[in-house]
Amino acid sequence: MRGRGTVPARIISVQRGLYGIVSEYGEGTARLKGGIYYNGMTDKFPTIGDFVEVTILEGGDGQIVKTLERSSCFSRKDPYAGVGEQLVAANIDYVFLMMSMNQNFNLQRLQRYLTVAWQSGGTPVAVLTKADLVQDVQAWTDRVSRAAPGVDVLAVSAVTGFGLESLDRYLIPGKTVVFLGSSGIGKSSLLNVLAGGELMKTGEIREPDARGRHTTTNRQMFLLKSGALVIDTPGMRELGAWEVTEGMTETFGDLKLLSEQCRFSDCTHTTEPGCAVRAAIESGELSADKLKLYRQLERENAYAIRRERRRQILGSRAGRKPEKRQKHKNAARQQDW
Repeated sequence: MRGRGTVPARIISVQRGLYGIVSEYGEGTARLKGGIYYNGMTDKFPTIGDFVEVTILEGGDGQIVKTLERSSCFSRKDPYAGVGEQLVAANIDYVFLMMSMNQNFNLQRLQRYLTVAWQSGGTPVAVLTKADLVQDVQAWTDRVSRAAPGVDVLAVSAVTGFGLESLDRYLIPGKTVVFLGSSGIGKSSLLNVLAGGELMKTGEIREPDARGRHTTTNRQMFLLKSGALVIDTPGMRELGAWEVTEGMTETFGDLKLLSEQCRFSDCTHTTEPGCAVRAAIESGELSADKLKLYRQLERENAYAIRRERRRQILGSRAGRKPEKRQKHKNAARQQDW
């Protein structure tokens, strides 16, 4: 990067405090301007996919001075601190929720991802990988469609090329797609095929138990030949919910409709007579696991809302600014996976 002044840029990678960016000057690296991000002037730390304003310094390095408004943002509860929000990717159009058709497959995990994806503002798409390992692909996709009504469900194989054409309508110029899922499901392998070359190193996975090692170690954005932008992320060991009220409405719409049919408006769906939810579970219309997941996410969501309100109240006290040390911790949690 050459020149001086403030220019718009987009973050294309994040790794331990160093941001990869692309601007009118090409690709380069940048760091946060400490006087703004660490001294209480803003708590809007950037993440991959963010549009930012960058000051070009002597020597060509950049200094991020402002994070611009987001159209969408996928985030989760910070898995390291156990509290607070960790940003994953911003300004995304589609969220590819990826799961392999082997022992990695878990409908409750998919519904958890789906809830957070709906909350992000991006459009979730369920992508089942490793279609070459199963005989009846349709049975797998039907199972997911029943668990995630209204969501597009695709099945693909990076080995044989099966189903790859179904991705074309999402991977179009100007659209940003984030790949999400646990380790070993084939995110990097699929990205390599879509890019027509080995962008990401892939680790060996022992089938069919899908045990292996993480192959993506930090978040990166890639430009495909189609003109689409893809964000690859490390495999997630856990996905804690962070303020997902709207996402729960989308994912658990069927459960909410059933609850409106209960005899009592405050029905807890446990022992009350005339409970439509329990009746649906007994008839097989609704999964007991889905009700269990709903209750768990409801608790997580309520906790996240309480934490955020407490943070806002403390931050609004006159003359009180966050400590510099805490600001550094917040930044580190956004930058590291």
